[in-house]
Amino acid sequence: MAKILVIKHGAFGDVVQVDGALRDIRKHHPGDELVVLTTPPYRSIFERCPHVDRVLTETRPKAREPLRWWCLARMLRGERFDLVYDLQNSSRTSIYRRYILNRAAWVFGERKRGEESALSAFQRQLVRAGLDTSHTLEPDIGWMADDVTPILQAGGVTGKYLVLIPGSSASHPEKRWPYYSTLAAAIANRTDYQVVTVPGPDEIELCRSISATPLFGTNDEVLDWFGLAGVMRGASYVVGNDTGPTHVAACLGKPGLALFGAHASPVRTGLSRANFRAIETDDLKELPMETVLREVLADLRPA
Repeated sequence: MAKILVIKHGAFGDVVQVDGALRDIRKHHPGDELVVLTTPPYRSIFERCPHVDRVLTETRPKAREPLRWWCLARMLRGERFDLVYDLQNSSRTSIYRRYILNRAAWVFGERKRGEESALSAFQRQLVRAGLDTSHTLEPDIGWMADDVTPILQAGGVTGKYLVLIPGSSASHPEKRWPYYSTLAAAIANRTDYQVVTVPGPDEIELCRSISATPLFGTNDEVLDWFGLAGVMRGASYVVGNDTGPTHVAACLGKPGLALFGAHASPVRTGLSRANFRAIETDDLKELPMETVLREVLADLRPA
């Protein structure tokens, strides 16, 4: 039995997108041990992933932390991996390849400039290594979704619902479209869908300022990864910014709409999918609520 390492440090949206590649790696190594190296925030996700046998974490030591580098090297070398799939493909993981795990075989690559998505880069990398990539372009994270019936009931959500994702990383305010409040009110007035939000730790006040139902777990804490995925799985439609929870919806195959300013490309981020469309604009502040509402209503209209 060979010992296989897959490296994926983050971030959240990238972690959920790697499901298809992991599925294809697992299929190619059915009898081998498959270990993922990630960072602590995503350990629980990979521990639940059905394609993975075991999870290791590391905190990405800085250049001036020699003791932490020594501990990391000792841990990785002690595992005696036969093969490494580098799905992070960063300058950091190139150090691991050259100096820490240089006795293992490596499958690595880099994204092309321009409009290549992470999924396409994964596929190109795995095809070059001789793998069948039937699932790489179509991640399916249904295994992440908890039963959220009690959460919906506690929020008074009793029928069809639509999820709005008005937040994003606090370090990237330019990713936030500012008109979710008026959109929520317009959807409620024009359709029979209930409108909900799933606030992260830094988005509670933002979500409470919107005419929608914020969903929380027990004791009013924010939902964990699996509660978030459960809410997304039950949604009829999702509208969101370029942020991790929007990737969750797309990787669950939900229909929806992602809103993009000039900060990134929906194709390159992987959010432009068969059921999940995107609106692009140079400045999200200049994207009118009526434009987004029109697209949402067209998608919700029965065929």
